[in-house]
Amino acid sequence: MEEILETGDDIVRVRQSSLIGLNREASSIPLISNSVKAHKAGGYLSAFRGRGMEFHESRLYQPGDDIRAIDWRVTARSGKTHTKVYREERERPVLLWVDLQQSMFFGTRNYYKSVLASKLAALLAWSSVQHGDRLGGLIFSEHEHIESRPKGGKAAALHFIQQLVAHSAWSDEAPQPPDENPDSGLQALNRLRQVARPGSLIVLISDFRFLNESCRIHLAQLARHNDVVLLFTHDPLERELPPAGQYRLTDGVSELAIDSADRASRQQYHQRFSNHYQSIEQLCNQLQLFLIDISTADDMLESLKTALGLRRIRNRR
Repeated sequence: MEEILETGDDIVRVRQSSLIGLNREASSIPLISNSVKAHKAGGYLSAFRGRGMEFHESRLYQPGDDIRAIDWRVTARSGKTHTKVYREERERPVLLWVDLQQSMFFGTRNYYKSVLASKLAALLAWSSVQHGDRLGGLIFSEHEHIESRPKGGKAAALHFIQQLVAHSAWSDEAPQPPDENPDSGLQALNRLRQVARPGSLIVLISDFRFLNESCRIHLAQLARHNDVVLLFTHDPLERELPPAGQYRLTDGVSELAIDSADRASRQQYHQRFSNHYQSIEQLCNQLQLFLIDISTADDMLESLKTALGLRRIRNRR
């Protein structure tokens, strides 16, 4: 029995020890560095804004200083021209927004999308604290919303992982119908807008099944003063039907019969996924968001590093 339970861990649910162990791999993911390039929708490279700047002091004007930085109040008071001096903020807020709605509890390769999302979130959590940034998070499902304000240090990553593992979405009880709260994704985005501080790096990890015009408005507002990354998780079976045959799928509540022998059905099935992905890609192009897509069949770490531009970006579509 112990062996069966262990096998199920990290496939249909996450283990805290596994997420903590990802701190070693996270050192090779400098997501928070100012020099990082990321794969952006549209297929070209673009740098994150990096940390913000905060006022340090006013000093006497020196030849070569930018006249736009002149401190007019001090200049008027002292009678001598002064310049404002800024310094880079030592810490940058990083917010990880993790979707644990019912649609994420699906997978045919390696693990569920929810497990993939949790592991990606843990990697980015460790990366952020290792690079000296403050980590916060919002973890939500149809029935529970957990959030933590950005804090620094290893304790912040451990606290986030603990919240991720303890979320009620992982309950062994029979899942509740997701339509009890069809607006949970929208509500979570609304909450994200309220807690996000300008200059933050925000990473949304989801299959984005819930995206609509209202969500677009929230994302547009977030993108005005933050770097926003959409990390799209999916399973190969969502993109293409398996070889010809009769298949039965279940989400724990209902069952679905699929006949993959019909060519028209296969094309229609693939087109639905393509339309969904293209709508996400178009949204990112329009709002200048970063888009990364990772499948449950991919090598998680290598895919993330490739998408962040640490290797030559290749066309994955």
